[in-house]
Amino acid sequence: MSKDPRVESAISHWAPRFVSNGVLLTDFQEVTRGIERWEDWTSAWCKRAEVHEALGHEALADGYKLSASEHLSRAAVYYHFAKFVSVHDIDEMRAAHMKAVACKQLALPHMRPPAKRVEIPYENGHLAGFLRLPAGAVKPPVLIMVPGLDSAKEELEAYEQPFLARGIATLMVDGPGQGEAEYDFPIRGDYEVPVKAMVDWVLTCPEVDSTRIGLWGVSLGGYYAPRAAAFEKRLKACIGLAGPYDFSDTWDALPDLTREAFRVRSHLATQAEAKEYSRNLTMKNGVAQQIECPLFLVTGKLDRIIPWQDTQRMAQEASGPVELLIVDDGNHIANNRPYRYRHRTADWMAEQLGMPRI
Repeated sequence: MSKDPRVESAISHWAPRFVSNGVLLTDFQEVTRGIERWEDWTSAWCKRAEVHEALGHEALADGYKLSASEHLSRAAVYYHFAKFVSVHDIDEMRAAHMKAVACKQLALPHMRPPAKRVEIPYENGHLAGFLRLPAGAVKPPVLIMVPGLDSAKEELEAYEQPFLARGIATLMVDGPGQGEAEYDFPIRGDYEVPVKAMVDWVLTCPEVDSTRIGLWGVSLGGYYAPRAAAFEKRLKACIGLAGPYDFSDTWDALPDLTREAFRVRSHLATQAEAKEYSRNLTMKNGVAQQIECPLFLVTGKLDRIIPWQDTQRMAQEASGPVELLIVDDGNHIANNRPYRYRHRTADWMAEQLGMPRI
């Protein structure tokens, strides 16, 4: 019996991402080998997540708090990937998502360095985030990190680590249409609005230096971050990883799972409505030219989701200083070659935020 093409698509497009962001290779191989139908994706990943969650609870009960945090953080990533584009059964998806949130919440105080949950006022509610300070830091600069279409703050720890190691505090936030916020706030193209709320919150945070704020975004967040930087002038620097220049231009070539996730997280009824709504996510009409802060953009030439030329165009149109890294053998976000950009972008951001070279 052949696999559901949606399962094959998920494996084909995202295997390097899973492994580079915390999923053990053997777990990935074993779990995906046993999935024939897309409808079984969420339950299969939840079953494997339960293994790591149980190890976390066992370690916590025995007083091994660091081990517990590592097991629980891994479980959170697995629960996240159980639901990341699995939007056909919202109740099942949300149950897996809440398990990811719960596991990570248990892990936060025991991580090294520890992290804490924060809630940022936004419209008639809030945006949930994690604030993490480098060990021993006093008033460090801070990097706001925003996910993409199908990622969430629980997935970002592997991306976060190089910045923490260089003395930069991290604030990972689920924005509209992302993670915990996806149920209350739909995707919006003018992401500068939620970023303004994030920056406003940072200015009230006594633990960080609010005069040194950077912004980072991955995949669709690689559009969100530069888009916000065009309007939010309190940012000192911005990193964008493999974001679209205009989402509607890439719509027809996107994987079906991606288009459906966009529809659901935009709170729309039909694919036709989603395609039309995608026009709101654009750097056209002079938006890219308004980016004045230092900008570092990364893309892979083998990206099958967002064409690398989108990143190149963004780089060409930005008004401020730009670093452009095109990874010739890199896939989407170059997650098959994370060593090509993760440390380099962290070094660059540290320099932009006034940190010494280490």
